[in-house]
Amino acid sequence: MSGEDKTDNWRDTILAGLANYIDAGSIVAGSAALALWQESYHLSNDFVGLIAAFGPNAIGAGVGAMIGGWLCDRLGRKKIYQWDMLIYAAGMSLLVFAAAPWMIVTGFLIVGLAVGADIPASWSLIAEQAPDASRGKHSGVAQALWYLGPVVVLLMSLALTSLGVLGARIVFGHLVVIALGLTLLRSRMKESERWVEAQKSAAARPPISSLFRGRYLGSILGLAGMYGFWNLWAGTNGFFFPYILRTVGAATQAQSVAIQAVSFGVAMLSVYFMFMKLSDKVDQRVLFAVSAVVQVVGMALLAVLPLTIPVALLHVFLLQFGAGFGAQSFFQLWSAEQFPTALRATAQGLCFAIVRISLGGFSLFVPMLNATGFTKLAWILTGFLVISGVIGMLWAPRNEGKSLEQLEAERAPTS
Repeated sequence: MSGEDKTDNWRDTILAGLANYIDAGSIVAGSAALALWQESYHLSNDFVGLIAAFGPNAIGAGVGAMIGGWLCDRLGRKKIYQWDMLIYAAGMSLLVFAAAPWMIVTGFLIVGLAVGADIPASWSLIAEQAPDASRGKHSGVAQALWYLGPVVVLLMSLALTSLGVLGARIVFGHLVVIALGLTLLRSRMKESERWVEAQKSAAARPPISSLFRGRYLGSILGLAGMYGFWNLWAGTNGFFFPYILRTVGAATQAQSVAIQAVSFGVAMLSVYFMFMKLSDKVDQRVLFAVSAVVQVVGMALLAVLPLTIPVALLHVFLLQFGAGFGAQSFFQLWSAEQFPTALRATAQGLCFAIVRISLGGFSLFVPMLNATGFTKLAWILTGFLVISGVIGMLWAPRNEGKSLEQLEAERAPTS
């Protein structure tokens, strides 16, 4: 591969990976604005849960991923990841100009559908274009961008805290601009060569029903279990943590936003120094196990200690350091590796949908759980991390260094 090819490859990885920036930025922008919306529009706890459940954090993204993944395998990666950003911009614009609670819910639903559709297209493209010996490194770029989105959004929110709801509108506006710019830049990207080749052979296009038997079904269950329980923690903790700090820990809006920004910065460093440096070279099961233990310890702190600012800082450091080379990073990598090219995005979309829709259902109950006692919620979230870690350590594959074609041949149905 020439130096020019490498440059183009990294450029496409970054442009595809910006789906993660958009996804996480949307979630955290809503998180930072949640308490402000509740005060401005006098929202009930149930309505706060509704916003979380149907937005990009949960059900909206899950449905979008399931539909988008299927379309991605039928029509190609480029058509999906290029045009869905326009839909995203439309939904985000509703949040910029929201004047009533229904506009918040509708905007978040549209945004969720768009980012959900973009995820399987982008993750498939990254895996299919990455060199076999650095697929983990390229996947890590997307994960670093996932954490960069919250850092930028939270720092903007911190700087604009004094503006209240207007500050939140400005933050949402920057995501609209990025989505429109991304649409333009992605128009120059090429279609995945592996997908194009898979379309030429009927034998390379197994039916969707094959995903529900044998090794493919086992992979779906393993991925959904490992990432699903982790995401119940991450989605709940990420969306509600500023809200929890203000209402339970008595932190100010500025303090809660600053703590979140620091946490995502730690995760970015962890992605680079741990996941991108090691995932293509070491036993991935061991790397995953270390991250799981670190995160369990970090979450348990909130269950056994009073929620103070020092405890919160230690909590977010351990959780985000472990997250950088943990369940989400490996979910992106393994979900691309476990399925054939012709069904890769469909399978990823299905797994992502199971995870996000489950989170949506659980999110409806989080405000009520928090109201009955934060310690109970902390123990529940710790349990989710334990279950995720056990599933991952028992199921984790060994794919480092293998080509997608080699993996596809190893996992192909025997009959």
